Amino acid sequence: MSGTHEGTFEALRAQLQEAAATFADGPGALEGILLGLVEDVDRAVGEPLEIFPVCHHSPASALAMARRLREKQPKVVYLELCEDMAPLLTELRNCRLPVAVQAFATEVDGFPAEWSPLSVVAPITEASAEYQAIAYALDTPGVELVLVDRSSDHVYQWDARGRHPDDPAEPGADPGGSDAPPAEEEAALHGDAVGVGIGDLRPRFAELEEHLLHHGRVRHWSEWWHQYVELPLGDSDHDTYRQVMLLIGSLFRRLAPGDPHRVHVDEDRERYMWTRMRQHLAATGTDPADCLYICGAFHAASRVAEFGVHGTDTFEISPLSATKWQHGLIPSSHAAIEAQFGLAAGSVSIAATVWAKNVRRTRVEPYRLAGQAGAKKSKARKTAAAVAPVPAVPLSDKLTGFLQQPPVLDRLDETELLGWSVEIVRAARRNGYLASTADAIAVFETSILLAGMRDRAKPTPYDFQDAAVTCIEKDTVPGRRDVRRLVEIMMGGDKIGQVGYDALPPLARDVHDRLAPLNLKLQQRGVQRALLDIASRPELGQCSDVLWMLRYLMPQGTARPIMGERRLGERPIQESWDLALGTHQRALIELGYEGVSIEQVLEQRLRRTAYGPQATAATVLEAVEDATLYLRSRRLADELGTRALEVLSAERSVDGAPEVLRRVRRLLAYYRTSEPVLPPWIESFVKTGYAHYCTLLPTAFTDDDATVRHVAAMLGFLFSMESLALSLGCDRTQLELAVAQSHPQDQSKTALLWAAQTQLGHLSRADLRARCDELLGNPLVVPAYPRYLSGFVHALEPVPGLTDFVVEAVSNAFGRLPDPVLLPWLPTLITTLRSGGTELAPLLIREAGRIFPGRLAVLDEWVPPWRAQPEPEAVHPARRTDGSRGGTLLAAHPATCDAVARLLGCDGTWETADPGPQGAALVGRHPDTAVALEVLLAGT
Repeated sequence: MSGTHEGTFEALRAQLQEAAATFADGPGALEGILLGLVEDVDRAVGEPLEIFPVCHHSPASALAMARRLREKQPKVVYLELCEDMAPLLTELRNCRLPVAVQAFATEVDGFPAEWSPLSVVAPITEASAEYQAIAYALDTPGVELVLVDRSSDHVYQWDARGRHPDDPAEPGADPGGSDAPPAEEEAALHGDAVGVGIGDLRPRFAELEEHLLHHGRVRHWSEWWHQYVELPLGDSDHDTYRQVMLLIGSLFRRLAPGDPHRVHVDEDRERYMWTRMRQHLAATGTDPADCLYICGAFHAASRVAEFGVHGTDTFEISPLSATKWQHGLIPSSHAAIEAQFGLAAGSVSIAATVWAKNVRRTRVEPYRLAGQAGAKKSKARKTAAAVAPVPAVPLSDKLTGFLQQPPVLDRLDETELLGWSVEIVRAARRNGYLASTADAIAVFETSILLAGMRDRAKPTPYDFQDAAVTCIEKDTVPGRRDVRRLVEIMMGGDKIGQVGYDALPPLARDVHDRLAPLNLKLQQRGVQRALLDIASRPELGQCSDVLWMLRYLMPQGTARPIMGERRLGERPIQESWDLALGTHQRALIELGYEGVSIEQVLEQRLRRTAYGPQATAATVLEAVEDATLYLRSRRLADELGTRALEVLSAERSVDGAPEVLRRVRRLLAYYRTSEPVLPPWIESFVKTGYAHYCTLLPTAFTDDDATVRHVAAMLGFLFSMESLALSLGCDRTQLELAVAQSHPQDQSKTALLWAAQTQLGHLSRADLRARCDELLGNPLVVPAYPRYLSGFVHALEPVPGLTDFVVEAVSNAFGRLPDPVLLPWLPTLITTLRSGGTELAPLLIREAGRIFPGRLAVLDEWVPPWRAQPEPEAVHPARRTDGSRGGTLLAAHPATCDAVARLLGCDGTWETADPGPQGAALVGRHPDTAVALEVLLAGT
């Protein structure tokens, strides 16, 4: 420690030592803690490189930061922020705060796969010390901004050292704290990202926090900090602010038993930052007196050996992993920051309000980036470089006076409180509450009462919030927002940031450019309606393509079609969309980390799905369909189709058979109507699938894991693709052998087997009807008859020609079963039809409508077709016995034939009808064949 500062805090040491001896009955641990606090403060203020302790999103820290920057005007600013985020800070001027700087990685290398995607965010608000430092450094000529904290890669590296891979990787967040707000859409803007911020200042000793909240008469930590730190330090000078923040950081550090892993990470961060600063000082030769180090108060009171510009250089920074990180800016919000860092709901909005009041009251000119959305031009920024720095004054003990002075009693601002009371009643009325002027008076008086009960003369926003809930909130909430939420909105609301067009990644800018013909303000939050008349404006077809790809890639609600659909082989005419790109701007930005265009990202995702370890033939065929539908890429479809063939050949289960059948039918119908020939891959797929399902069919009939729906889909593939498969060289004997080798035990599969035998011609309709009659006639089998019926219903997929027979089977059941058997069976029948035949029931309904009479009067005389006449085995036309050859009509009217004969140049005469047999004339003219056949038959 420099000798200049020796003795600065001797008076305070003596007082604390005397207090420790008095309260602890002698020297001991308490004395060590109290004196250690002073030692930490003395060590930090004596460092040649000035340390500026802050608390994240603190108005007092931001105000003190702006004031100190104008006084000192440092040439180098060291900032506690991930060093790999530095290139993005210049893009903050293109955004509307709050926003978050993000590092994102989808493909991990060196970390557990279940952690993917990796995401680290650092939210920035205008009422924060880090934004003041960034704005000063970027807009002041000759000033260098250096980020010195660990990289985003090290955030996960150090987290992996002390955590199990199954644990959530969130070292910087405390979402489970008592102050955590409820999860809402705005609170989820950061997603599952790890939050990093400057100055995470909160007691890690649970008993200490409970003690402070109890004796401070507050409900949560955010309110305590606002009352006992923000307000007293709002008007303090630089030395007082600095020493008090160092004392708080040292207190929380020494009374933090906590997680050893977390303490180890904090110390490594301090070693990392001081190592980076010494490296920069050595490389540039900058005088430490011209620098300013901005960090959290917890890290400012560090006791590691690497602390200071003269610390040891024993810390080795580990190399980065092979993970490829992407960086960008995403929109943030007050609610998202509160959820990320476990703050009370509304605390960041209240902090923003306090910041605005402090700026107006103290007349301190804050720093704002040039061109910042919503920022006013500042004359001080232009002249900041010309103003001479304030000379340094000797360091004095401001801590003793601050700790000994009584609390400052703010004068009651009746005008402000009255305005709050009137405004909350007006907001409550708009949201359905039966509030009146009397409620405004009650809120006003109750706020003063609560503040007096909590030993403060001026009601805080938290006192006012409690008073409003007490006086206005009733048993139920009439609208969507309660009174507490209305107060938060009135105090500033949940401000949501926006990333400007110039700061967006190339993919996001490309999306906005391609959707420009819609003439919509796509960056605005909320839902906007887009109408696309593609028939009259063909250029909107490209917008339609982009919207369908966004619907596939983005979260639900980003692009929602109201009218119109996209199917294979169809062209859109008109479409209507609800768009919310501004609301889901973060998802669009993260999409830009994966590629430079949405086509590239979509192709990558389709490949990832097709070649993933969980890929099935059904999922790969879906990827083929999506590639054709959204990208119209024959090359990619052929590649993925070949992959589907490989996956199908390796499958040993039939779980995906229904989906495979549905998608193959759809693709075949598309290629047959749009291509001159079928692609080679789909021909190979049909050929391989035919042999594949023939092989698995006997096993599927007996496997309990294969349902009747799966087996029906297999048979549907075999029967519907049979003609194409046979033309490609398959043998029908494979299918016949597979059916012959199938011996199911389940009743529904047995009925399905009977249907397959009927389709192959091995079982006639009469035999199938006889088997069903036998089942209905056997009392022991009747309870299981619905399962047979379920099999017949599923058999409509491979054998749709049995629809009339299934209607007949159901009708016979209703007609032949007595009521004692029919009524208990009826619920089972309905359940079976609803659960197993929802897709095929419409076929039955249409067939029943065709067979049954349409009028009630005809029903009594109606006879079912299957009872009216038995089905004949073979029907042959009756042979005519009169010897006529059927030419009677032509002989009676020969004019037509004569005209045709003349046209063809034929000459001839009409023959008269011969009553004798005419069919054997050829045999009579050439009898040799018949004679030879007679000799052959006589010999045998």
